[in-house]
Amino acid sequence: MSRRKGRVLAFQMLYAYEVGHVPLEQLLQFSWVGKDGVAAENREREEYVFARFLVNGVLEHLPEIDENIKKYLAENWNFDRISKVSLSILRMSAYSILYQRDISVLIIIDEAIQIAKEFGDNDAFRFINAVLDKIYKAARNGT
Repeated sequence: MSRRKGRVLAFQMLYAYEVGHVPLEQLLQFSWVGKDGVAAENREREEYVFARFLVNGVLEHLPEIDENIKKYLAENWNFDRISKVSLSILRMSAYSILYQRDISVLIIIDEAIQIAKEFGDNDAFRFINAVLDKIYKAARNGT
């Protein structure tokens, strides 16, 4: 459960970073979580450590991640048309597929679909599933 919560927190941070231009340092303090934020001693719990790890990884590899997303969009899709919710989920999940080889791709894609169902538009989960599946297959085949 804590990895799932970590992914949700990471998605929320990436969304706030993209849409609200909230400084990364502020996001990583988790002062925005809950009514009074997260107490300093709780910021080292697994879900917060994992969320920080994901966000830092995404931002470190953002150009490569975005290139992979662009490469595997359907022909009639433009990168700029992707909703910011879907884009944040795609970035986080593409990072995990490309750089976290120790985590099952099935888990990564399933979590992305669940987050999309919870936070995204009605059919966002289908779109996210299709793009992530293509990224995974290309990474597996070394293309």
